[in-house]
Amino acid sequence: MDKPKIYLSSPHMGGNEQMFVKEAFDTNWVAPLGPNVSNFERDIEQFLGNESHVAALSSGTAALHLALVQLGVGQGDEVICQSFTFSASANPIVYQGATPVFVDSEPDTWNICPNALEEALRNRIGAGARVKAIIVVHLYGMPCKINEILEVANRYGIPVVEDSAEALGSTFGAQACGTFGAFGVLSFNGNKIITTSGGGALVCKSVDAKNHTVFLATQARDAAPHYQHSHIGYNYRLSNICAGIGRGQMEVLQDRVNARRDLNAWYREKLADAPVQFLTEPDNRFYSNHWLTALTIEPGTRDREQLRLAFDAENIESRPLWKPMHMQPVFEKCRFFGGNVAADLFERGLCLPSGSNLTSEDKARIAAILDDFFC
Repeated sequence: MDKPKIYLSSPHMGGNEQMFVKEAFDTNWVAPLGPNVSNFERDIEQFLGNESHVAALSSGTAALHLALVQLGVGQGDEVICQSFTFSASANPIVYQGATPVFVDSEPDTWNICPNALEEALRNRIGAGARVKAIIVVHLYGMPCKINEILEVANRYGIPVVEDSAEALGSTFGAQACGTFGAFGVLSFNGNKIITTSGGGALVCKSVDAKNHTVFLATQARDAAPHYQHSHIGYNYRLSNICAGIGRGQMEVLQDRVNARRDLNAWYREKLADAPVQFLTEPDNRFYSNHWLTALTIEPGTRDREQLRLAFDAENIESRPLWKPMHMQPVFEKCRFFGGNVAADLFERGLCLPSGSNLTSEDKARIAAILDDFFC
């Protein structure tokens, strides 16, 4: 009999999700609005603090798109974007007819390098480009060097959008990731630390920005008895059913963060003598939810792909680190600033199974692979 699959990061229900979904059915709030949506937004706002205002949407990609819309990004503009990330961080730039300009990572947090960011801004603004925004990512839950990034961005007057899709529950200096920039992006995809099956949210600085986000996300219908539209709108609002799942998930969010951090500590202890380096907080200002535990294998020892295949042979899912955007065929003609940090991480790095629902039996199977591979 085949061994049961161990996933990289699978949904982990808390128990009350079905109650909130049933409530939506019982009250016939089966629509992209309703009490679950409003209460889910409130729960996130309370968790994030910092006077956040949250609009629940259909995906993190939709949230990032609406952030760029509200920042006035359009045809012929440029947007600086971290290269070492998932493609959804960059795709909305192209939706708006703008051009991505990619920036390398620094080796401490694996996120956008402040020095390379400044180089990119100096070059593009000096060339007369209209740089409208900077997209930074808190990769795998690790906060970026947001204080240094904001210092650079503020010097040039460019707004920052935080892609916190992987970082709900992470903080920098005790402030929640997603609350530093002009906008913050959250994702509730099925593999994230909490899920609504599919969904996301935009974290805004004001009630007006939240209300405008909801306006744009519900087809930008004007205040009229008939259907009248003065703006281009989108069908991006989260459903009341999915928001019910989210309400149940918010009840266990901190438990999920704690479980993933504990698992990360288990891996680091397990591989303390192995030729690997983990993505780890640089100092006590950084607090990662460790959505995924990620490591790199030291050059000249073992090969990342060999470890991935060893897991795969035992029906255990692991995954290479993100392939940088400037190395992707679809973006190969875009400008890139920096060195070889992101490319090297991609070549040597692997994400390990990181679900908060891993059992002791799952961990024993994972440990056996690691023991055999690094013995």
